[in-house]
Amino acid sequence: MMTKDEAVNVLGGDLELCSQDPVTGFFRDGHCNTCTEDRGSHTVCALMTAEFLAYSKYVGNDLSTPRPEFGFAGLKPGDQWCLCAARFLQAHDEGCAPKVRLAATHMRALDIVPLHVLQEHASET
Repeated sequence: MMTKDEAVNVLGGDLELCSQDPVTGFFRDGHCNTCTEDRGSHTVCALMTAEFLAYSKYVGNDLSTPRPEFGFAGLKPGDQWCLCAARFLQAHDEGCAPKVRLAATHMRALDIVPLHVLQEHASET
């Protein structure tokens, strides 16, 4: 049985919903919740852009192609998604990180991504 970590965001408040359409998160509950078994740390609530989706596909994680066998419709610009913290940091280092919703980004993202980096990419939506 997987036990969720406490649902606290990087600002110290309650973790807000990231997306129900598409449904995101390691637990597919719409939140960027995490647990010990979440090896990818799917904790950063990001607003998808065409640039980031192309980058992610280029580095081997195609998030835009539908995969109906996994119930995945594919992401498009404007969708919000719980990204792996390390992938977000990699995209930041390459200059193509998407915007993030700090209130919907889990505090465990801070194990990988410094708060000031997340704040650089903060979105109001």
